[in-house]
Amino acid sequence: MKKHFTIIAIALFAVSINAQDHGDVLIQNGTLITMDDGIMEKTDLLIRNGKIEQIAKDIEVSNIKTIDATGLYVMPGIIDAHSHLGIDAVNEASNPVTAEVWVGDALDPYDINIYRALAGGVTVSHAMHGSANAIGGQCETIKHRWGVMDPNELRMKDAPRTIKFALGENPIRVHGEGQSIVPNTRMGMEQVFRQAFEDGKKYKKDWAEYNSGKTTTPPTYSLRNQTMADIMDGKILIHCHSYRADEILMLMDVLEDYGVDQICFQHVNEGFKVAPELAEFGASASVFSDWWAYKFEVYYSTAYNAAILTKNGVLTSINSDSRELIRHLYHEAAKSQKYGKLSDEEALKLITINPAIQLGIDDRVGTLTKGKDGDVAIFKNHPLSIYATPQYTIVDGVIRFDYNEDMDDMRLDFDPEETIPAFYERSEGHHHDSCLEGVHQH
Repeated sequence: MKKHFTIIAIALFAVSINAQDHGDVLIQNGTLITMDDGIMEKTDLLIRNGKIEQIAKDIEVSNIKTIDATGLYVMPGIIDAHSHLGIDAVNEASNPVTAEVWVGDALDPYDINIYRALAGGVTVSHAMHGSANAIGGQCETIKHRWGVMDPNELRMKDAPRTIKFALGENPIRVHGEGQSIVPNTRMGMEQVFRQAFEDGKKYKKDWAEYNSGKTTTPPTYSLRNQTMADIMDGKILIHCHSYRADEILMLMDVLEDYGVDQICFQHVNEGFKVAPELAEFGASASVFSDWWAYKFEVYYSTAYNAAILTKNGVLTSINSDSRELIRHLYHEAAKSQKYGKLSDEEALKLITINPAIQLGIDDRVGTLTKGKDGDVAIFKNHPLSIYATPQYTIVDGVIRFDYNEDMDDMRLDFDPEETIPAFYERSEGHHHDSCLEGVHQH
């Protein structure tokens, strides 16, 4: 009977959350880190119907959920520009170009890692296709509405379309070495990009001629070619897996030839070598704080990467690409201070407004600003402190994580003395590259 009651209670809990797409909450007396208007001490923040309605001292309202944030730090919800949460599969590794697929066709709202990300203050993530393809599938920007049952409710409505490109070893290994097809070399990689853009260019021209009456037979519809045409028309933002400086320069040359100027280079471990060129092109960078040397093309990197890029005028964010690392992105941002001596504001921008700009959603999230979405993370201790602990995570005015009130069975406790031999045998010598889930790596 107790078991049945627990199941019913959990189901009702999920339904109750699901019904609250947008909520009302008053956060009182906190230290607000606004990210666009400085620090506001002992200040209230009111969220109504999922939007920030008022920021002021001593806000008086009645009949509303209230959080006492005295002694706590209130900041915009953290945004991860590179994750693989909430999707059913990562790679469509059947062709070097699969621009026709879309990870949004297979969202999984039951992914427990969404809740774990909320426990780290993360409210939005960029659920990306993997790096098996030179041109992979389209990605999905999701709100961490843990508890919803409809996959559509994970989507961040009206977020710009994005697509995954990839350079280097991954597409070469999957297609050249794995299937003996182009690309098998880095020079082959360039030609895959150029051919895909040429196909999209011709496809766009053929439809223009048909629509103008110049030809009478419509072209055969191709979602792949239409997607490439949309990229050239500025309708889709490119996010490109990258490591080596020479390939980064190569792709910028290709994009310039086809009139494309919107790209965020992901990982970009050698970005510090070409930071001025990235800034001149207008490219942005989403980097690891200190991951490298897990495969050959990533041996040359530095923990100063984020700071060097930032100081050279490159819009930079720090990402996770990991269901584990996403839980403490605030610590990853703090490393930029240890190595690069970025200010508090510069460091926190790496996980708030900067990734928001890279995803084209900065008009809605990334700062505590009146009219923006009510996405908030509340910390005990400063979020850049090693002692920082997330207390509440709020998405669209709904409390999706509460450190003190969430049910015990929503967390798992592990015995640090326990050994699991099968795990160590399976993981020994392997770096978990979530971009390559489901793809043979060696």
